[in-house]
Parts: sequence; C-alpha cells; structure tokens
Amino acid sequence: MLHLRLIVPSDRTEQVCDLVRNTVGATHLTRLRGAALDPPGDLLTCEVAREAADPLLAALRELGIADAGSISVEPVELTLSKSADRAEEEAPGEGADAVLWESLVEETHEESSLTVTYLAFLTVATMLAAYGVMLDSSILIVGAMVVGPEFGPLAGFCTSLVRRDAALARRSLVALLVGFPLAVLLTGAFAEILNAVGLFTHAKFSAPHPATQFIWQPTADSFVVAFLAGIAGILSLTSAKSGALVGVAISVTTVPAAANAALAISYTDWHEVWGSTVQLALNLAGIAMAGTLTLLAQKWYWASNVQRYPKGLFTRRGPGRAPR
Repeated sequence: MLHLRLIVPSDRTEQVCDLVRNTVGATHLTRLRGAALDPPGDLLTCEVAREAADPLLAALRELGIADAGSISVEPVELTLSKSADRAEEEAPGEGADAVLWESLVEETHEESSLTVTYLAFLTVATMLAAYGVMLDSSILIVGAMVVGPEFGPLAGFCTSLVRRDAALARRSLVALLVGFPLAVLLTGAFAEILNAVGLFTHAKFSAPHPATQFIWQPTADSFVVAFLAGIAGILSLTSAKSGALVGVAISVTTVPAAANAALAISYTDWHEVWGSTVQLALNLAGIAMAGTLTLLAQKWYWASNVQRYPKGLFTRRGPGRAPR
C-alpha cells in the first residue's frame, strides 16, 4: 500500500473525495477542513494499492492538485486493516508489477542531474578502478563498480525516451557525456601524481593482468551482460526493489573501462584506449537499449490490462467491488 497526503483547494475537495472513493484499490480516506496553511486548503489522506496508484495520481494531476496544492506519496510498511486487504484484492494486477511513472520520473530526474556529488562519486569510483587495474585486483574493480553512480542517468535516459521527456533526456545525456570525460581526465591526473611518487609505473600497467584484462577487451558477451543488467536495473527501480541495483552495478564494466582508458592515455597505449572506449560504449548502449525496451514492455502490459476493461479498470461499480 501507498499513503497519499494531499493539500487540496477547498473548492476542489469534494471532487477529490469522490475521485478517491470511486477508485478501486483506494481506502482510508480522511479529511481535515482548512488544516493546510501554505498553500491554503484542506488536508486529505488516503491509502491506495500500488497497482492502482498511477491512474489515481494522473487523475489528481488532471484536477490541478499538483499545481494548486500538493501530492505526497510514501510507502506503507505495515497496514492491519480489512479495508486495506479488500482494497488490494480489488485492485487488478500485482503491486510488484506496477510502474509508478510519476515516482520513476521524479527519481530519475534527481539521479540524472550533473551535480558535484555525482561527479565526486564517479571520479572516486574511476580512481578506485584504476588502482584495481594496476594491482590486477578484482576486489577493487567490484568495489569501484558499486560506487559508480552512472546507472542513474542511464535510467533517466531510458525513462525520457518512453515518456518523451526532452528535458530529462538532455539532463541525463549531459550527466553521462560530461561526467565520464571529466572522470577520465581527473583519473589521468591522479595516475600522473602516483606515477611521480612511484606507486604507479608503466611496468605495472603493461604487465599481464589476468583478473582484469576483460575491461579493455570488448566482446559480444560485454553487450549481452550489459543488456541483461539493464533489464534487471529497470525492474529494480520500477518494483521498488533497490537492493537489486547492487547486483546490476557489479555486472557491467562502465567505470572500470573508463579507468583503464585514463591509464592507457597516460601511458600512450592507444590500443588499450580504443578497447576501453569500445567496452564503455557497448556497456552504455546495452543498458540503455535494455532499459528502454523493458519500460516499453511494462507500459504495454499495463495498457493491455486497461484495454481489457474499456469501461474503467480503476472505477468502482456499485457499493462493492470492481469488475474482475
């Protein structure tokens, strides 16, 4: 279940109350007249099954509640209520399969912004991966993959294509196209400093690296793994199972490839520069393609469910239950 907290202009309160009462999967509607001071209005709360939330949020936007008032949504960890149980039973589909588009757009909007924090995480991750390459340490490579924040703008780009959001697409591309070159540049400078003090050497870089040589040797497997990781990453975002993102992070070699490119540029090994760049491009392309196709599949799945009930999938019929 999701908990909705609404600030509603007084002249639209009855409309919103009717909307919530007539929405399948919604329950526990409460109203406090005049409780909101900024913006002024009535305070309404309700709970709604996750699978019924997106149509309700879209209807609230159409009523202008987001413009004249506010809409806040938060997950409910535990609800002991027969009314809530009945609401979840009435709502068609399963909550784990539902996509909250409003939430996804908001989350990817924040994660895809080119911020100092984003650049710091990406740069530190790339530097860690550079150390992993030099020491041929798979543990450091995995650690760098986990630290890397690049899946945020990739998910934002996928969402922008499906939602046709040009602003989100620009923001995501800027984060990727500025973030990675800057991280490579700073990692190259980092490598030069460590080279000057003797911690990094050309001999270490050119020595055999059996544990990490896959980073700059792209194959068709690289694209397939990135494609599968893209599917898993988007599913973890849309189903609120963020823990799966850790597995996604350690499945693709975006950050390690950027790190190896930085080292290869420092030592003018253009063969490895090319291999690392291709590896990075394959991973980014695989994740972006898989993420977009996954979101399109989820959108089609829910659209097909709505078409099965052309008279209103999320509208109550009579005093009791929704059509099944």
